[in-house]
Amino acid sequence: MTPFYAPGPTGGPELAGRPATGGAASTATRLGQQLERPADFDGVFRVVRAAVRAVLGVERPGLGLTLSDLPPQLGAYWQVTGNMIVLNEGLVEAMRAHATSALEINSFLYVILAHEYLHALGYLDEGAVRKVTARVTRTAFGPDHPATRMAEGDLWAMYPFLARARGGRGQRLRVVSRFDLETTGRYIR
Repeated sequence: MTPFYAPGPTGGPELAGRPATGGAASTATRLGQQLERPADFDGVFRVVRAAVRAVLGVERPGLGLTLSDLPPQLGAYWQVTGNMIVLNEGLVEAMRAHATSALEINSFLYVILAHEYLHALGYLDEGAVRKVTARVTRTAFGPDHPATRMAEGDLWAMYPFLARARGGRGQRLRVVSRFDLETTGRYIR
């Protein structure tokens, strides 16, 4: 693997109309299977986008991804009004070194990217975005999927080695090319 906003009761955007009826067995099966195969960041993000769209009925195009040397206790961040998710490269490396399957590493990346994607969609309250990430993940994959367990749990408690991952102060950024191609592929190559 190189591989319109008004705060609602949950701290996230109020949707005009009802959310999509996602969570059907066929969608869960298809999305779950996509995380079982080796994937790059764009491949995992396609699953994030599809799960959020299926469950919440919203999406945002044109995000970018950079990797940075962040402190180990920080998985990623999205700067309000920005279009770039900054992912902790040390955590990704540590998880790749310890993961026992493509499903495990992809589920880990899914949870972190989904959390930041929901911030980019207007869920700004940290507690609310954690709950929505867990709800989207459980609805999209079911209660027994590794991504659901990760979204509903504490990644650093589940994977204690993450606390010892290589870190830094976020002074270095490396842009990931070919990310969010589903919405940018026609104009960014």
